[in-house]
Amino acid sequence: MFDKLNSRPADSLLALIKAFQADDRPGKIDLGVGVYRDTMGRTPVMRAVKAAEQFLLETQDSKKYLGPEGDLQFVRLLQPIIFGKSPKFTQRLVGIQTPGGSGALRLGAELIQAANPSAKVLLGTPSWPNHAPIFSSARLPVKEYAFVDLMSQQVKFESVVDALSSAREGDVVLLHGCCHNPTGIDFTMEQWRRITELLVTHRLVPFIDLAYQGLGDGLEQDAAPTRMILDVVDEALIAYSCDKNFGLYRERVGALYVMTRNVDDIGKVESNMAALARVNWSMPPDHGDAIVRTILESEEMSAMWRAELEEMCLRVNGNRAALAAASPDLAFISRQRGLFSNLSMSRETAVALRMSHGIYMADSGRMNLAGMPADADAIVAALRAEGCLKSPTVA
Repeated sequence: MFDKLNSRPADSLLALIKAFQADDRPGKIDLGVGVYRDTMGRTPVMRAVKAAEQFLLETQDSKKYLGPEGDLQFVRLLQPIIFGKSPKFTQRLVGIQTPGGSGALRLGAELIQAANPSAKVLLGTPSWPNHAPIFSSARLPVKEYAFVDLMSQQVKFESVVDALSSAREGDVVLLHGCCHNPTGIDFTMEQWRRITELLVTHRLVPFIDLAYQGLGDGLEQDAAPTRMILDVVDEALIAYSCDKNFGLYRERVGALYVMTRNVDDIGKVESNMAALARVNWSMPPDHGDAIVRTILESEEMSAMWRAELEEMCLRVNGNRAALAAASPDLAFISRQRGLFSNLSMSRETAVALRMSHGIYMADSGRMNLAGMPADADAIVAALRAEGCLKSPTVA
């Protein structure tokens, strides 16, 4: 049987990790893998997470299965952070715990396939590389359209409007709720309002991927576009990840929320979500969601987490400001949000940056701003040496 398989290309980011680890140059810089890093280049365990783990160590009395729906208290406690304290659509909202944001996307894709197999998924590009494969694997056709021009670092908003205007009723629109991966380029609130109008007019279903809440402009500001959309559309899906804003990458902590057109649909959607979860992962893991639940149940731990998340956000935005100040050609980076920016460069240039300068970023030109050292000069000098920058050095 396995003789008939064809080999698949290795994941380029995994290869990047190995190459960085094998590089013994002291000045090497890792701008590749998308995790938060502190000033020492570490991805630390948050203090609030440590406190929650200590509490669980002392009080947790069972490791029994959670059930396919997962920890529903965890799902409920996240709701006011994502949707606000009293959204009018609360009664039309149902959620389920998933293994990370990727699990939420996959479960949502299969739910769409079960409910409307003829629906197309509209995907603006560039996007997170795993978006299209997740939807395609769930047997949903993906229709891509140009979202950003990397040369100008501007949203191609006419392309966005054209794509949504030509979609059929019931088609699904994948939207990054904030901190776009890989570009860091988010829609303005005016653009979000126009998108919301198109969703309503053409009766399209938004699928919002909210993976970086709190790492752009803060928890409330980063949720504003999602809340604005959900306030007016009939139906929506929201894939949420706690991996980044709680620093729980390897614990795979996420949730899928579905907003239905009316309360009567809640039971059907909930039963389908549970059935799909059962055949995908049977029961979700518990440790990560128990940490988040414990933090959110404690006023003291919640305050600690919010303060730490704000520190992380300030560091990333400070790195953006430093890099933008180091070269006029990089001024756009200070206007972007989240961990990533995506420079316009060839694969050959990305390889040259690694080989000649010890600066590691994805072949696509995506770089993780949290991986920056305090001094941006080495990055700017390398980019200039490889022809990525044209302006003279800023004194």
